[in-house]
Amino acid sequence: MSVEVNNESGHVVDEAEFAALGRHVLDAMHVHPQAELSILLVDTDVMTDLHVQYMDEPGPTDVLSFPMDELRPGVEGDPTPAGLLGDVVLCPEVAARQAREAGHSTEEELLLLTTHGILHLLGYDHAEPEEEKEMFALQRRLLLTFLAGR
Repeated sequence: MSVEVNNESGHVVDEAEFAALGRHVLDAMHVHPQAELSILLVDTDVMTDLHVQYMDEPGPTDVLSFPMDELRPGVEGDPTPAGLLGDVVLCPEVAARQAREAGHSTEEELLLLTTHGILHLLGYDHAEPEEEKEMFALQRRLLLTFLAGR
C-alpha cells in the first residue's frame, strides 16, 4: 500500500504516523494493497484557495478530499481493485483551533481528520443523518483501533 505524506504546512507532524494511519484504514476497509493514497498538509492560504476553488466556500477548512479512481471499500477476501484512491488535504492551523475547542491535541484532531478524509475518498458522506451516523461510527472505530495498536 502506497501512502505518501507531504507536509507543506510548516507545522511539525510525525509523517510516519500519518502514513501508518492511512495503511491501517485502507487495510481495515479491504482496499487493494497496491492502492495509492496521498496525504498533504498545507497552510491556511493554500487551504483557503482550495476551499474557494473546489467548494465555492470562503476561508480555510480543516480537510478536503479529492478522489481519483472512485474506489469503494472491499470485503474480506475481495478487496477493491488497485488504483489511485486520491488525496486528503489537511490544514493544521484550522485543526489546532478545532482541537482546542474539543479539548484534545492537534495531533489527535489531524488523525481524526485524516481518517475522515479517507472515508470520503471511499465514498462515505455525512449529508444525511443516517449517513452521518454510519460514517462517524466507522471513523471512530478505525481511529480507536489505530491508536490502540500504536
